[in-house]
Amino acid sequence: MTAVESSPPSPNLRDSAYYLSRELSWLEFNRRVLHEALDDRVPLLERLKFLAIFSANLDEYFMVRVAGLKQQIEVGVSRVAADGLSPEEHLKGIGSALRPLVSQQHRAFMEVLRPQMGEAGIHLLDYDDLTPDQQTYLEHYFEEQLFPVLTPLAVDPGHPFPYISNLSLNLAVVVRDPKAEREHFARIKVPKVLPRFVPLPTVSGQTLADKRSLEEERQWMRVPLEQVIAHNLRFLFPGMEIQAHYFFRITRNADLSVEEDEADDLMLAIEQGLRQRRLGGSAVRLEIQKDAPLPIRTMLTQEMGLTDDDIYDVSGLLGLGDLTTFLSLPLPELKDPPWTPVVPPVLEALGRPTISESDPELENAEDLFSLLRRQDHLLHHPYHSFTATVQRFITQAAHDPGVLAIKMTLYRTSGDSPIVNALISAAENGKQVVVLVEIKARFDEENNIHWARKLEKAGVHVVYGLVGLKTHTKVVLVVRQEQHQIRRYFHIGTGNYNPKTARLYTDLGLLSARPDVGADLTDLFNFLTGFSRQQQYRKLLVAPVSLRQHMTALIHRETEQARLGKPAQIIAKMNSLVDVDIIADLYAASQAGVRVDLIVRGICCLRPGMPGISENIRVISIIGRFLEHSRIFYFENGGDEAFLIGSADWMPRNLDRRVEAVVPVEDDRIRKELREILAISLADNRQAWEMQPDGSYRQRRSKSDEAECNSQTILMQRALKEKS
Repeated sequence: MTAVESSPPSPNLRDSAYYLSRELSWLEFNRRVLHEALDDRVPLLERLKFLAIFSANLDEYFMVRVAGLKQQIEVGVSRVAADGLSPEEHLKGIGSALRPLVSQQHRAFMEVLRPQMGEAGIHLLDYDDLTPDQQTYLEHYFEEQLFPVLTPLAVDPGHPFPYISNLSLNLAVVVRDPKAEREHFARIKVPKVLPRFVPLPTVSGQTLADKRSLEEERQWMRVPLEQVIAHNLRFLFPGMEIQAHYFFRITRNADLSVEEDEADDLMLAIEQGLRQRRLGGSAVRLEIQKDAPLPIRTMLTQEMGLTDDDIYDVSGLLGLGDLTTFLSLPLPELKDPPWTPVVPPVLEALGRPTISESDPELENAEDLFSLLRRQDHLLHHPYHSFTATVQRFITQAAHDPGVLAIKMTLYRTSGDSPIVNALISAAENGKQVVVLVEIKARFDEENNIHWARKLEKAGVHVVYGLVGLKTHTKVVLVVRQEQHQIRRYFHIGTGNYNPKTARLYTDLGLLSARPDVGADLTDLFNFLTGFSRQQQYRKLLVAPVSLRQHMTALIHRETEQARLGKPAQIIAKMNSLVDVDIIADLYAASQAGVRVDLIVRGICCLRPGMPGISENIRVISIIGRFLEHSRIFYFENGGDEAFLIGSADWMPRNLDRRVEAVVPVEDDRIRKELREILAISLADNRQAWEMQPDGSYRQRRSKSDEAECNSQTILMQRALKEKS
């Protein structure tokens, strides 16, 4: 009698071995950012930009993610993440992965980029290398500009160790009192109110600020501000002997924690939290000059509650995020070719927006509203102009006599927002204006509070967000009286209503007058501004109400189509993929034969290419001159395709803890555009990185017999071709 053969058990798709660490995956993303600074195919000043972005990214990472892990350890959280790592293991892994990257960053700047800057006429000089005349100039600069601002803080029994503010650059100074024959420690903060890199006179006696044209003299010379302070310490400590000085920089916990359920006034609670953030929470990182001796290190770590694991040695300049200063230099040949966003031809033909009923030139002109009544329009920024499309839509609504109401969500906007000014004009024109300003948008809270107050003063109805939820959706609803009916027009986007970032981020937006979606948006705003437990929407997928269920259903449907032998494919473009339930469903889809193509710019906790689990899943990340920010979801569904765009990533926070809106795209012409955008992205062999099963990435390179495919360049060319 033979034993009955049994099929092997199905693998547990939630096994931690199939998931990558969110924290370490983010470091891989920042590694790709750093690579752009190392890539000699990228123009010099753009390489400096990426080096600065790498530094700024790390600052926020420590202020939020590392700080959060440390807090978990402090309160005794032992819970492991989906990847199986505890908070302690995550911190250890972060240190191991990050230290080589930090060393690589500083080595690249000092050994490669700084010399290349000099060759291009941009001289970042060390104080010791200056001529006597230049040193004399900086001594006068110190006496006139710096000395009155600086405050040396002594540390002794009568002077406790000073508070070191978040992200501040400092000097640890050791002085000796020749009379008492004792050494003392003092701290000096490098002021942020002065330029980080001090301009030096050129040969002709001009500084950068004096220049009027490139023809005058193609040379710029700067000296780090901290070095100017360090070499003039004698003025700050008269009668003392300067023994040594060392540069250091502190990062603190800056995540804003507000007990919303206990706050009677959410805006007041946020403002109180902002005051705490300015001071900073507990220290989480010490960056220090590599040759700083042990006694200095020990004092700093003990006073700030840090350990040796929190120290990052730096060879060269600290705070490389300040390199953005050099991006303002008038050297176009050292930058990416300039790009001017294109006005879609159909909108350009409309002429300027109507601002008055009595304008005789526009009395018979077609306006944007009549255009949207005929068909939907897809906007793709920064290839399409944000100013001439989205901003125009809001501005025209503000002045159109037929518009009765404008309702809008604001998550982030620019400091001189024309959008906010248009909303204020609308209120002044007697229109009902409702704006949800999300004052919990991280690191934009203060800016948003400012705008909220300005809008309120103008008579706009302002809502500050919902308790327990961030409102992340990007929507504008315009209600217009037309003859004997009310019609709704709207914009649903993937990015913020910010004209500045709209030139730097790739985002999509849908302008439309579809009645069903307009009705859904009315219901959504009632949920945001009033008391509503709306559970069903006609077309919109709304988080936290229905988005997770609908996305899960779409993936399951694709899985079933594959099992039935029908065409089945999923393509999803987003910023981050973290959600365990979604990843498990994608693994199941892959096992069923669904081809899954993911374009994930940042964090990806899914492991592609694992035999028997995810061999049908491919993940790429595109890092280029524009920050990939759009979200597109495609499901083949046996030929009955579904396309969706919106504000949500596949992360627990987007699906469960934020208000998000994703809209199905039903216009065949726009679906064709989205298909082309996805195809161009997937074909990229210049800026795309292919993810490996272990979580590492390999940059694609065009083969000798194939043309280079830079997706962002192709999309720029495509926009220009549209116009022509």
